[in-house]
This record gives sequence, C-alpha cells and structure tokens, in this order.
Amino acid sequence: MSRARIRLAIAVLASALAVGTLPAAAHAAPAHRTTSAATTAAGRHHQLAETIRQIPLQGAVNVRDLGGYRTWTGGQVRQGLVYRSDALGKLTPADTTALSGLGLRKVVDFRIPMELQYDGADRLPAGLTATSRPVSDLGLYGTLLGAISSGDPATQEQMLGGGRAEAYMRDIYRTFVTSPENRAQFATTLREIADGGQGPLLFHCTSGKDRTGWMSYVLLRALAVPEDAATRDYLASNTFRAAYDAQVRAGLKQSGRMQNPDLLIPLQEVRQDYLDAATAQMEAEYGGFYGYLTDGLGLDLRTLAKLQDKLVR
Repeated sequence: MSRARIRLAIAVLASALAVGTLPAAAHAAPAHRTTSAATTAAGRHHQLAETIRQIPLQGAVNVRDLGGYRTWTGGQVRQGLVYRSDALGKLTPADTTALSGLGLRKVVDFRIPMELQYDGADRLPAGLTATSRPVSDLGLYGTLLGAISSGDPATQEQMLGGGRAEAYMRDIYRTFVTSPENRAQFATTLREIADGGQGPLLFHCTSGKDRTGWMSYVLLRALAVPEDAATRDYLASNTFRAAYDAQVRAGLKQSGRMQNPDLLIPLQEVRQDYLDAATAQMEAEYGGFYGYLTDGLGLDLRTLAKLQDKLVR
C-alpha cells in the first residue's frame, strides 16, 4: 500500500467515521440488484438479495461471504476474503470439501469453553485449526441449558418469559461495547483481517448471529458500508436460521422438554432492538462509531486504512 493511498484512505475514513452518517449524495446512488446465482471458488454461493451471499452447507445454515457490499465512497467490498458463520462442528465431509474451496487461512471461534464442550469443536479442512477467541455470552448458554434441562414449564417461564429473554439479549449486546475483554477479541480479529499477509479468514460463534453479527456489523461499517446495509446483513440471520430454529423448537416440544418452546424465540432471533442496545451504549461511552473503533477497540487510522485498502476495490 503506497503512502499516498494510505493518506487518502485515512482522510476519507477519518471524515466518514467522525461524521458517522451517509452523505446525502450517496443516497441517490443507484442500488446494484441481482437475483442470479453467484459463483465462487467453492462454486456454491447463493445470492439471497442485493449483496448477501450464503454458502449452502448441510451442517451449518448461516455461512456467508461478507463481500459484495457497496460503500458510499464508491467502492465495493471484495469477495472471498472474509466469511461469517455459525458453528462448524456438524459439517459433513461434503461440507468440509466445499469449505476447503474457499482457501481459508484462519478460522476464529468466538464461543466460550462451555459451548465447545457441549457442541464440539469445528470440523475443518485438513491443515486448518480454529483459533479460540471467546467472547462472553453473560452466561446465556448455561442459563439456556438449565432452563431446558429442568423440564418444568413454570421454571422455564420464570427464567425466559415476561420479556426476560429479550432483556438478557440486550444486556449481552451492551457487553460487546462495555467489556474490555470482548473489545480486545474483536479488535484482534479486525487487525488480523487488515493484515495484508493474512489470507481468507472466517469468524463464527454458535448461531453466527450475535457475536458474529456484531463483528460483521462493525467490520462493514469500518469499510464505509452504509449503516442500513450493515444492518440488513445483521438481520439476515433470521432468514437463514428460521427453518432450523423452528425444527429445534418442535423437537423440544415433541420430546416433552419444553411445553412452550416459543420462549426461545427471543434468544434464537436477531432484532433491531438488540443492535440498538449496542449502538446506544457505543454512543454513550465513545460518542459514536468512530470513537468505538479508535478508543474502544484501540484501532489507529493506519489499521483502518489497511482494512479499506485490502477489502475495498
């Protein structure tokens, strides 16, 4: 990356992120829309909407390429460099073959040890081992296991009903901003993505929607992807996970472990309300997105410029 390009990228990013809003002129730019299938190195991408590209696998339902989004600076996020997903512990041999076609050089796992213990380690192509980088879930996984294993409808209602599940989710999202440990994990991942010597990288948690969703939202915003597009990427987890999550609820009811499995819906879904809890906390503590990147995550402008140079064409 030349010094001239670094200076240009820094100037653009500093002004863009400090303002934190999409310039009026960018709103008038025509949207790029297509409904055709997209071909990738793995040959299996499916284009759901404008730029949301799923990689269909049998053992994971929320695997996507974060490339393709337009930026308000006139660029487009490169495909084939950063992927987001749910846990990869149930991949089939065909899935791992498809994953190997992506040329991944690093997999980052945001799950906590309890999740790994119960759900199992990732099944990855030969020569690839996940890097454990736990981000706290505030005890949600343990709470969920406890509620289900109790088998008692009254206990489950007391733990998850009456808006308590939603409140729990909002608290988790706030810790993405308030917890120094969580911020350090996100920051390390962003620095690795920015590293010009780092090949394609995938990051994930259990469902690929909350910790992974926040990481994806932050990355896209840092690349000058408009906020509404970054939000659309976040909310798309509901589309990709809907059928699988419904099967989980049906199985719990059929087995008798939950009389009202709909109590789980607030925990299974992503919601604008949850994202708003994190961004409101970001505003309160750092004055906005730029402050979160620089003061909260400790990213300097050179790193942000390297992100831009590597991932935006």
